[in-house]
Amino acid sequence: MNNILEVKNVVKQYGDYTALNSVSLNVPEGSIYGLLGPNGAGKTSLIRIINQITLPDAGEIILNGEKLNPNHISMIGYMPEERGLYKSMRVGEQCLYLAQLKGMSKQEAKKQLKYWFEKFEIETWWDKKLQELSKGMAQKVQFIVTVLHNPKLLILDEPFSGFDPVNANLIKDEIIELNKKGTSIIFSTHRMESVEEMCDYIALIHKSNKLIEGRLEDVKREFRTNTFQVGVMTQNVEGLMYQLTQKFTIGQTDFKSLNDDLKLEVQLGNHTTNDLLAILSQNGQVTHFAEKIPSVNDIFIQTVTE
Repeated sequence: MNNILEVKNVVKQYGDYTALNSVSLNVPEGSIYGLLGPNGAGKTSLIRIINQITLPDAGEIILNGEKLNPNHISMIGYMPEERGLYKSMRVGEQCLYLAQLKGMSKQEAKKQLKYWFEKFEIETWWDKKLQELSKGMAQKVQFIVTVLHNPKLLILDEPFSGFDPVNANLIKDEIIELNKKGTSIIFSTHRMESVEEMCDYIALIHKSNKLIEGRLEDVKREFRTNTFQVGVMTQNVEGLMYQLTQKFTIGQTDFKSLNDDLKLEVQLGNHTTNDLLAILSQNGQVTHFAEKIPSVNDIFIQTVTE
């Protein structure tokens, strides 16, 4: 698979502080790529370099097979966490102005704006000033401005900030639709459930260093602990627990007298699933048996903590 973006050994320092320590990333073309990390990890510094707002002290950025240059500005759409609209300017006038900065003609900008304003049902906002809109309404305008010129690479920093659940879902659907049409997306957020739902690839930056990168399913597989969540209906709880503890490490346990349904987390260690199933089936009826796959949130916390 070709990469839309390659970050090669990028270093960024602010005085004695190193914001990025020889960071390298590969964003596959057509992917939704989650850029993760705690506050202060270096994510925003990297995003600013990709957008040519600042320059790296070392390393290089390759976009669409070429070394990053000013001509690439029209290929990128960037929605920062701190939104950048002019509050006293009218919505329509501002959208036309920003579209032309991205290289669109006024005629093409008007055509695309008509499409998006109708799609979001905000035609009546054209002559309103930004300061007359709620934060969520202004966020919609910011999103439209970001995607209006059909960027090849879309960079979204906390895109759901300020949205209520209904509008957050609307924006999520639009992001997925843009991706289906071929737009590559870098998605930076602290909402791990959104990463689980939307991202194909992830990278985790912590304290200026890249710690994790890869396809999401591969990263989750790498963090597996060979732990299974099981359920069993049994009249012999004490006997079952004794047999299990002779071979396995038992984690979380939940037992309710109703139907004698015992729920366990069992770490296999050097034993097999067949060993576990044999003990369970000998002592009752197995009602649930599934491997516990770590969530992105689990991986994030574990990696950052360690």
